[in-house]
Amino acid sequence: MWQTIGLSLLGGVMGGNAFPHFVHGITRKRYPNLTGNGPVPNFIGGWAGLVLAALLLYWAHGDQHPAAAFGSAALGVLLIGLLHAGPGAFGRREAQERPVTR
Repeated sequence: MWQTIGLSLLGGVMGGNAFPHFVHGITRKRYPNLTGNGPVPNFIGGWAGLVLAALLLYWAHGDQHPAAAFGSAALGVLLIGLLHAGPGAFGRREAQERPVTR
């Protein structure tokens, strides 16, 4: 059961992290990414993350412990979502206001 919980948690984290990269890639928007901030690196990173998340969830054998698998995956998505909504993966940089010149 611990293998199911661990792999499901990692699968949820990977899927939750991959989703915004995939969406920004297919909508051709820039988004912070380790391999580059452009749409193509984000699409490829998001796609790879979704494939890895699917593999982790497959290897978790959630059919043996469905409640634990679902709960762990949901917790993983929640945790990575809170990280991105809060400080962010690279730290939050507040936009600095520029002085108005006339």
